[in-house]
Amino acid sequence: MTSPYTRPLRFGLVVFTPASRAEWVARARRAESLGYDVVSVSDHLGMPAPLATLALVAEATERIRIGTLVLNTSFYRPTVLARDLATVDHYAGGRLEIGLGAGYDKAQFDRAGLPWTGARERVDHLEATVRELRKVFASPETVPPAAQPGGPPILIAGRGPRVLRLAAEHADIVGFTGTAPVRDGDGLVLGGPGEITRRIADVHALLGDRARDVELNIPVHRVLPSAATGAVTDVWQNELGLNAAQLAELPSFLIGSPKECAEQLLERREKYGLSYYSVLEPEMEAFAKVIEELR
Repeated sequence: MTSPYTRPLRFGLVVFTPASRAEWVARARRAESLGYDVVSVSDHLGMPAPLATLALVAEATERIRIGTLVLNTSFYRPTVLARDLATVDHYAGGRLEIGLGAGYDKAQFDRAGLPWTGARERVDHLEATVRELRKVFASPETVPPAAQPGGPPILIAGRGPRVLRLAAEHADIVGFTGTAPVRDGDGLVLGGPGEITRRIADVHALLGDRARDVELNIPVHRVLPSAATGAVTDVWQNELGLNAAQLAELPSFLIGSPKECAEQLLERREKYGLSYYSVLEPEMEAFAKVIEELR
């Protein structure tokens, strides 16, 4: 089996800006041509429906895998979701990867007319969803069946201890959000180096023997040149207030030339076991130079 510290690097692109069919097709084909391994979509009201969008991306491309990063499982009935995901994987020729989360934005629940439950109930529903997906994918009665034996790989992403325990127990891929809640308010900000690396260490401890078989994922929020100084912001335009040394320690930031960034990724794989990086769309072209350097 592959050690988590030598697992091949993979690179996904999280796409969220296109509005038209033509824009989605162009962006997906561009990602494929640049050497990305996965195109992922988010699941938020006010954005395109994720599974329909993935079907379009699969039809428009040849090689690249497709994924969700992540589905808000509280929006869905597990058995119906499992059927829909199996269908997408079947039609996409076995290219689907399923990212799941518990949901965190009360405003979207209100907009959807869904009850806003406590964290315990949302994580319970996430666990029930994972178990039902595995059950449906394994059933010979599922029509159409998922193309991948046993179903598509499942990524569970989160930052809370219980979600990360669930991911360590059940996921093929553990996703670290790299974020923290805004203090005294709604929304998210980028977490500091200590917080992120602490969560990674916790998951390694929980995985035990499964560490050899589980992939670790984290988003790449920014790819910055070596000269980047001053008020560096995250993807939400929040000023981070971190000095150069602290920024260099953030697993979800890259600073330097393409060669230097490539070296940072290799170092982080060795140090943390991180091998799957999901690049946020604004950094697509900048990160492509890092992919070229690595390959």
